[in-house]
Amino acid sequence: MLEAPLPEGGQEQARSRWAFLAEELRFHLGWLKVPVVARVHASGATLAFAAPEDQLFTATEANEWAWQRALEETSDTLYPRLYAPGHPASWDKAAAMATLHALASAEARPGLMPLLGEAARRNLPIFLDETILSMGAGSGHVAWPMAALPSPDEVAWERLHGIPTILVTGSNGKTTSVRLLAAMAAAYGWTPGHTCTDGIYVAGELIEAGDFSGPGGARTVLRDERVEVAILETARGGILRRGLAVRQADVALVTNVSPDHFGEYGIHTLDDLIEAKLVVARAVGSSGLLVLNADDRILADRSAALPCALGWFSLDDDHPRLIAHRTSGGATCGVREGRLQLHWEGVVQDLGAVAAMPLSAGGHAAYNISNLAGAALAAAGLGIETTTIAGVLAAFGASRGDNPGRLESWRFGGITVFMDYAHNPEGLEGLMQVASPVRGPGRLGLLLGQAGNREDGAIRDLAATAAHFHPDLVVLKDLAGFLRGREPGEIPHILRSELETCGMAADRLRVVLPEEEAVLTLLLWARDGDVLVLPVHGGKAREAVGTRLDRLEAGGWKAGDPMPA
Repeated sequence: MLEAPLPEGGQEQARSRWAFLAEELRFHLGWLKVPVVARVHASGATLAFAAPEDQLFTATEANEWAWQRALEETSDTLYPRLYAPGHPASWDKAAAMATLHALASAEARPGLMPLLGEAARRNLPIFLDETILSMGAGSGHVAWPMAALPSPDEVAWERLHGIPTILVTGSNGKTTSVRLLAAMAAAYGWTPGHTCTDGIYVAGELIEAGDFSGPGGARTVLRDERVEVAILETARGGILRRGLAVRQADVALVTNVSPDHFGEYGIHTLDDLIEAKLVVARAVGSSGLLVLNADDRILADRSAALPCALGWFSLDDDHPRLIAHRTSGGATCGVREGRLQLHWEGVVQDLGAVAAMPLSAGGHAAYNISNLAGAALAAAGLGIETTTIAGVLAAFGASRGDNPGRLESWRFGGITVFMDYAHNPEGLEGLMQVASPVRGPGRLGLLLGQAGNREDGAIRDLAATAAHFHPDLVVLKDLAGFLRGREPGEIPHILRSELETCGMAADRLRVVLPEEEAVLTLLLWARDGDVLVLPVHGGKAREAVGTRLDRLEAGGWKAGDPMPA
C-alpha cells in the first residue's frame, strides 16, 4: 500500500494510470489476480494490491515505480528522475521490469509458502515479519528465523495452537479497557499478555516501555510462551500503517470514535476514521464477538453492514438499541438504577453498584463507566466468569498502579490534583466533568498541550473545550518527542490564540514548554480549595510528575510550603 500525492487538476487521470501500471506489473511478475484498490482523498491517493507474502518488499518497489511513472506520463510538471542503483528506473520500463523480476527472485522464499499453506489449513495463527516466522500463539507457538525455515514435515504441528485474543480500539479509553481486561484475565487464572500506549506487559510485568499499540508490540506478546490470553490495544495509526497484527480474534472492542488525527494516512473525515477502526471486525469474522458502544450514534449507525455477532454497551441499560438487541437474543451491558447489568445468553447478571467501582470516581466519570461496561461485555465474550468480572470491577482503580496516568488523583492539604492522558476534546471534556464538581469555590488550573500531528482546527477545538470550563489559569506546554514537524512553541501559540478568541484574559495564560516545569508552575500557583487538572502525555514526563506528586503527598506538602527539590 502506498499513499502519495497526485498532481492538481489531473488526479483522476493519474490515479487511473497508476492503477493500470500496478496491475500490469503484477501480471508480469506472476502475482495474485486480485483487484487493485485505489482511493482518492484530500491529500492525494492511496493504492493497494495483494502480492505473495514472501515478496512484499518487491511489491513496495513496484507500487512506487507505478506511481512515479504515472506522474511522468500524466502531468505537465517535469518531475526529477530520481534513481538509486538496484531500484527500477521510472523512465525505462523494460529495464524496470527486469529489475523487479530480479528483486522478486532474490526475495522469494520457496520454503515459506508451503508452511503458510499448511498453517492456514490447520487454522493456526501466523506471524511473519522481516526476520522471523512464528506459527501458533503464546503458549502454543514456535518461531524460526526466516533464513532457517523447516519443511512442513519437520514441524510438530500437534504442539501448536492459538490463544484467546481480543483487540481493543477506539478514540478514547483503549488503554484503560486493555488494563481492565488484563486484570480480569489474570483473576480468572490465565497468564495475560497485553499491549498499550505505555508498553508491553506479560503477567503484569513491564517487558518494554513505549507506545506499543501497533502490530510490533502485538507480535512480541503473541510470541511469548508464557502468554495464555492476548489483549492488544489496536490504534488507528498501527492499522493504517501496518494493518492488524492478527488475522483472527475472538473478541474486538470499539470504545468510541471521535474526530482525531485527521490529515494522516488519508483519513480526513469521521467516516474515514470509523472505517479504519472497524477493520477489527474482519479479524473477528463470523465466529467471534464485536463489542460496540451504543452511545456513539455514528458508530451504531455503521454497524448494520458488519458480518459478525455484536454486543452492545451503554450508560443506559434501557437504551433502545440494547433493548432491541436483547429481544433478539443478543448480549448487552448497561447501567440501570446505579448498577451495572450484564445480559449474557439470556441471563441478567448484576455486576455491582457503579458508584462503588473505583474507576467510576464515585459515579462521576461517565467515560470510565462506559469503559467498565465495554470491558465487562468483552470479558464475557472471552468466557471469563461473571463473578470474576464483578470482582475486578469492584477493586480495579483503587490503587494508582492499576491504571497509571489515567484519572489519578492526589490531595495536598486543600488542593486536589487530577492527572490523565486526555489527548483530544472528548477526553478533555470527560476529565473536566470529573474535576469541576470537586472545584467548589476554589480556582481551576489546567495544563494544556497537543501533539504536532493534529490539524490546526483540531488544536483549536481542544482549546475551545478547555475555555468552556472557565479555568482560572491555563499553562500551555509542548509535548517533548511529539512535535511531529512543528516548531517548539507553535502549538502553544495556536492554543493561546483560540483561548483568547474564546474570551480568556491574557493574564490567565502562561507558556511553559517543558511538561514537568509546566506542572511545577501550576503547583506553585495553587492554594487551598483549588483543583489542578493535568493532562500529561509524554511517558517520561508522566513518570516524573507521578513520582513528584507521590513524594509531595507522602511528605505532607501543602500550598505555601517551599517546593522540595
